[in-house]
Amino acid sequence: MSEPIRILIVDDHAVVRKGLAMVLRLEPSLEVVGEAQNGREGLEAAARLQPDLVLVDLVMPEMDGQEMALALRKSHPNIKIMMLTGTEVDDRVFDLLAAGIEGYVLKNIEPSELTGAIRAVMRGEAYLHPDVLKKVLGRVQAETKSAPAVALTPRELEILEWMATPHTYRQIAAHLNISEETVRSHAKSVLEKLKQPNRAQAVLAAVRMKLIKMDAG
Repeated sequence: MSEPIRILIVDDHAVVRKGLAMVLRLEPSLEVVGEAQNGREGLEAAARLQPDLVLVDLVMPEMDGQEMALALRKSHPNIKIMMLTGTEVDDRVFDLLAAGIEGYVLKNIEPSELTGAIRAVMRGEAYLHPDVLKKVLGRVQAETKSAPAVALTPRELEILEWMATPHTYRQIAAHLNISEETVRSHAKSVLEKLKQPNRAQAVLAAVRMKLIKMDAG
């Protein structure tokens, strides 16, 4: 049996922290190792506890989630970061994505979707809540410019289009009736050809390069 995913929750609202912890502790494969009420405490806890993933509220006093996430990315690049917000998606998401933050979810997310998103991020897949994805794609498509041609095979282009959805690689494999390993192999090739570090940034680059066109509505 594999080790549980160790999670640190950082949120200034105690009720939210306790609620998230309760939901996550229902999953045997997840372990909440600590809580913090602001970004400064979150950084200290992350350094001390060395969690696999930190779930960070975007809006907090003293040090907000964006500042904490960017600092944590520099000091502990091995720790996965998932942003959590109850507010309307704002432009900070673009800076966070550019910094390589792996996940961005809204607080109205269903528990099963949250746990699925955490597992996806731990498998190396970036996860964007569909509402976040719509905003990001809307802005990126408005900024598209001519870009150098990138030679993708028909299958790689198909996988790239699926990568621009909330589906996990496992779900993509099931839809295409191929193995998950095959999907991952094609996705890896796409990342290398687009010269991008992760799935989310590859999709943004592909939209800018007009390799794919997404419905942002």
